[in-house]
Amino acid sequence: MKHIFWLVLIFFSAYQTTACQPQTPLNIIYFVDGEEVRTLPATSRVPAEILTENGIALKSADRVLINGETVDATEPMACENCTLQIQHAVSMTLITPYEEVEFETAAPTVGDALAELELELYTADLVDPPVGTHATDQLTITYTPSRQLAIRVDGEILYIRTASETVGAALVRAGIPLVGLDASQPSTSEPLPEDGQIRIIRVVERIETAQREIPFETEYIASDEVAIDEEKIITPGITGLIVSNTRIRYEDGVEVSREIEAEQEVREPSTEIVGYGTKYVIHTITVDGEELEYWRALNVYATSYSPCNSGADKCYPNTASGKPVQHGVVGVIRSWYNDYQGQAIYVPGYGYATIEDVGGGIPGKDWIDLGYSDADYQVWHQWVTIYFLK
Repeated sequence: MKHIFWLVLIFFSAYQTTACQPQTPLNIIYFVDGEEVRTLPATSRVPAEILTENGIALKSADRVLINGETVDATEPMACENCTLQIQHAVSMTLITPYEEVEFETAAPTVGDALAELELELYTADLVDPPVGTHATDQLTITYTPSRQLAIRVDGEILYIRTASETVGAALVRAGIPLVGLDASQPSTSEPLPEDGQIRIIRVVERIETAQREIPFETEYIASDEVAIDEEKIITPGITGLIVSNTRIRYEDGVEVSREIEAEQEVREPSTEIVGYGTKYVIHTITVDGEELEYWRALNVYATSYSPCNSGADKCYPNTASGKPVQHGVVGVIRSWYNDYQGQAIYVPGYGYATIEDVGGGIPGKDWIDLGYSDADYQVWHQWVTIYFLK
């Protein structure tokens, strides 16, 4: 234990009126840790001499205080009623991350002892035992200095000091813990970065639910209840439905990924049944002054030809059915010819005709080629509605 000695010096001023009158010796009340009390004589005003006169050894590291203030023990005291205090030095050991130092000090506390070593202490430094601990002999002090860190978080830079060993511990001590899915660079388990830079990434994930339709198929069937060239939905189709959950990840408010976590077909598609007409329905219309009874009307692209105006390398006077090429015969593509050969039609601006010939057609268009003789040949290149007659 450090011994603190108190010497209370009571000066009895028995001065005479003459300057040559000798000074009365001082009587000193001597205290040891507030327990032992004795009075000692002293003839000097110099603390070091008083202590020597009374057989009290003073080491170089000991501290001498007069009325509570540290003084030079070799300098005379200026006060009349003085309290002299001695703080004897003790041996301590300081352990830092870099070295281990043994030293002597008369400082009253651990903090005062470190100040004597000219250590600049910060609130974030780790000192064990704490700085307010009473200084005792053979005390070991462990000192971990703090470091300054720059933390980038929420669009700001926060500067802190910490003596923590890892990034995670530093953030907790600074009151900036990671929340939820938040992450840091470097990660919380890593040691503090050499450059002192730490970035906190605010991570938010949300689940987005979406629906996607599955198209239904369409099946066509013949229906004698529907007029030719018309269609009727017999059984409406129902689209299928797929529900999916997508996990979307945001880092500092910016989307960085999205991943489909679950996808489920909650409704199967149902085929739509469409009836196409096979029922012949007779209609009446007046075209070019002619009253027509027809069962089909089609919009087609009409061209014209004659025996020597067919685009071939020679003249062809006859149709595929054997009739001569002239006004009143028309050509169609092979599939139409197979179905409609001999069918009577009416072409506005051309007149009555029958399907008797085969031509190459025009890709992507319903087409008909109007026959003429070479003598009365006329050029056609236009859309027209033709009527299939009763």
